[in-house]
Amino acid sequence: MEVTRLDFYIGLSLAVSSSAFIGTSFILKKKGLLRLAGKGSTRAGQGGYAYLKEWLWWAGLISMATGEAANFAAYAFAPATLVTPLGALSVLVSAVLSSYFLNERLNVHGKIGCLLCVLGSTVMVIHAPQEEEVASLTAMAEKLRDPGFIVFAVCVVGCSLVLIFAVAPRFGQKNVLVYILICSVIGSLSVSCVKGLGIGIKELFAGTAVLKEPLFWSLVICLIICVSVQINYLNKALDIFNTSLVTPIYYVFFTTSVMACSAILFKEWLRMTADGVVGTISGFLTIILGIFLLHAFKDITFSWDSLPLYLRKGPLGFPWGQRPYLALPSHEAQGEDEIKFPREGSSKDGWGTHQRAP
Repeated sequence: MEVTRLDFYIGLSLAVSSSAFIGTSFILKKKGLLRLAGKGSTRAGQGGYAYLKEWLWWAGLISMATGEAANFAAYAFAPATLVTPLGALSVLVSAVLSSYFLNERLNVHGKIGCLLCVLGSTVMVIHAPQEEEVASLTAMAEKLRDPGFIVFAVCVVGCSLVLIFAVAPRFGQKNVLVYILICSVIGSLSVSCVKGLGIGIKELFAGTAVLKEPLFWSLVICLIICVSVQINYLNKALDIFNTSLVTPIYYVFFTTSVMACSAILFKEWLRMTADGVVGTISGFLTIILGIFLLHAFKDITFSWDSLPLYLRKGPLGFPWGQRPYLALPSHEAQGEDEIKFPREGSSKDGWGTHQRAP
């Protein structure tokens, strides 16, 4: 369907404002959780629910709900190839605001990984095929009864239960991916419910008695359960891990899960072209690289100022110059100024000592 110029700008404005609200919601929720931690309340990561009494957390929830509503409305005015990639702006908004209001910092690896996550997700969405037209709840019910989608839904629920009851108690507070995976896979079902409810609301305004349909209320109940689970485990992830780390990883996994669910539900992949396949695979590999940079090097202190030290290479083969040099903080002990390296031609136990120049 062709989009008019006015509709295009309305959809663009809604999509951009949606990203701003969603990115801000992460900061507000994190600030609320930090305030509760300062008061000594039981933290969300330890099973506490004191955040329900914190106004900052509710402000974050309202901001996220506003952003999701604006994002849903944007699809009515602009093409999906415009609206969906702009959702990546919430990652940038959250990263920028966290540096100002939460004093959180990303090293060079994290910044590059964040950029790669956004670029990879955007490429995947741009090359994703268009979904089939579903104009009624009856047609949606036929899609939901498809054996492929039933298998997918059973796998999602089964994997979520394993993550919640077996993996999360042991590794949830150590690995950022555990809680985010729960939010993401459950989120794929919640988006399907939202699409079905959107179709039902359109029919309701057209005069169809959809409120008498069991499917409509089933979708409402399913959506409430899925959103409750997402909010619970997203709070735990935000409470334990760095916001600049949680936001992009959640965006990547959530987007991938939603695209997989939509492809199975609406049979999108059957009409993919060769360039669409290449673009999707390239985007997915870019996302994997971005996640690796974000997760594997998050504890390494590395900045643009220290980059020249790693680029220099002296005659002894050390990448820091003619003498082996370690970029240690000035307050380190004097004993750390002695750096040992193996002598040429010596046995493996023969070590020499080099005194670092002051």
